[in-house]
Amino acid sequence: MTSALDAARPETTPAGTSRFRPAIHFTARDTWLNDPNGLVFYEGLYHLFFQNNPYGNVWGNMSWGHATSSDLLHWTEHPVAIACDDAEDIYSGSVVVDYGNTSGFSTADAPALVAIYTSAYKAASEHSGTQAQSLAYSTDAGMTWRKYEGNPVLTRDSTHFRDPKVFRYDGDEGACWIMVAVEAQHQKVVFYRSEDLTSWDFLSDFGPANADAGEWECPDLFPLAVDGDPENIKWVLIVNINPGGVAGGSGGQYFVGHFDGVRFVPDAGSLAAPAGVSAIAEPEAAAAALRQCQWLDWGRDCYASVSFSNAPDGRRIIIGWMNNWDYANELPTAPWRSSMTLAREVRLTGVNGSACLIQRPVLAGPGAGDERHAAKDQMTAEPFELRNSALRLPDAVPGSAQIIEAEIQPGSAERFAFRLFGSRDGSQGTLLSYDTTSAQLILDRRQSGNTGFHEKFPSVASAPLVLDDGVLKLQIVVDHCSVEVFAQGGRVVLTDLIFPETENSENWISAEGGSATILKLAVSTLT
Repeated sequence: MTSALDAARPETTPAGTSRFRPAIHFTARDTWLNDPNGLVFYEGLYHLFFQNNPYGNVWGNMSWGHATSSDLLHWTEHPVAIACDDAEDIYSGSVVVDYGNTSGFSTADAPALVAIYTSAYKAASEHSGTQAQSLAYSTDAGMTWRKYEGNPVLTRDSTHFRDPKVFRYDGDEGACWIMVAVEAQHQKVVFYRSEDLTSWDFLSDFGPANADAGEWECPDLFPLAVDGDPENIKWVLIVNINPGGVAGGSGGQYFVGHFDGVRFVPDAGSLAAPAGVSAIAEPEAAAAALRQCQWLDWGRDCYASVSFSNAPDGRRIIIGWMNNWDYANELPTAPWRSSMTLAREVRLTGVNGSACLIQRPVLAGPGAGDERHAAKDQMTAEPFELRNSALRLPDAVPGSAQIIEAEIQPGSAERFAFRLFGSRDGSQGTLLSYDTTSAQLILDRRQSGNTGFHEKFPSVASAPLVLDDGVLKLQIVVDHCSVEVFAQGGRVVLTDLIFPETENSENWISAEGGSATILKLAVSTLT
């Protein structure tokens, strides 16, 4: 690396915050990370590449870090895969397995893994000031990478053309590669096709639409069967936005529609928000419009979600960056900063005549069975009632994550809530509640612990949630510095970072303003 990069290394290592290091979420060992990149499954391993600063724990020197896992819960970090240099930073992108050797990079022994990434060109490059798409390839199962000598392979002479997601498409005219990228500041997704990954032809574009007040980033496009029906295939287009997310700052929206190999056309039900509503001139109208969009996550801390290529058994699995650009560089963790969400399997289901995504956390995999559930407390042998009262749950356990599963019938209660990582006197804790009057699921971290490191961190996120058969169904994953909530089988998801005080470990469930019936309640730990 150059002396300029060496100068970016912190002069001193900040005090460690090991109590915030997650048990089952990936973090870099001692550096910064952001967007997941190049997610691919190959030869029994899930590969997670990611935006990484190898020289510090704030954004900069963008390179591709690398980690692998057999179960999507426990990760091994490897050396930097694709490093920045004097000519370019290595921005987000994707990886494909070139089984047909269309690129010519494969060997007789193995197909090449090909990374398609954004070159953010610096002053030393003849392409200075532009972003373009480039290739690198690996012939040793993703462990080492070589940049393609013909880079860039696609340029628009644009300053914000980035984040290519590439996949193999089989259509009426045969198979080809499709690239989905963005013109970030024009709120457009752009589509290209290629036979060999090195030469690309423009197909079409999509946008602006729905949430369009910030830059569009990190798109993804994939097919899913609605409710598992192979005769009813829809295409899902993920578009991340910053700022302009529903909870403030960064967020991820999606559209459901049709893709014919050339153009994406959203279903009418996916075009929910009128374009052109000004968040400044019409803040209330803009906020209401945002809540009509389809969001991957209604919390503050899920961004840049993309899916794995080549996942086994036809599964569609996504991972996001568990952070928000509003305060990302100032999280109170060291020497590492930032983590990924849990891997989530996504499916499509029909709701009121439209298709919507459901997400379920991947909490087990091959060789990752019950032995990693250190304890499970089945707290309901039969239903019981809470009336204007609270019940203490098992405390948070250092070194483990907790999975809380609950089914609750509201009854006459105006609100029922979980207080997580609470203090003994009840003044602190992260509050997850359901308001029966407004039919809102609310995640409130204003009293969650250390919230003073940035003025935008204390927050309340909420999502509209109509109960199935009058029962709230929750799966809550609580790790050392995060809460991920999956409601109604994953139809609504909220993710927030939290930084509780060392002594705060109590968990409670309560009902207020009447009675609620607890139909199911179980707490397990996962290490």
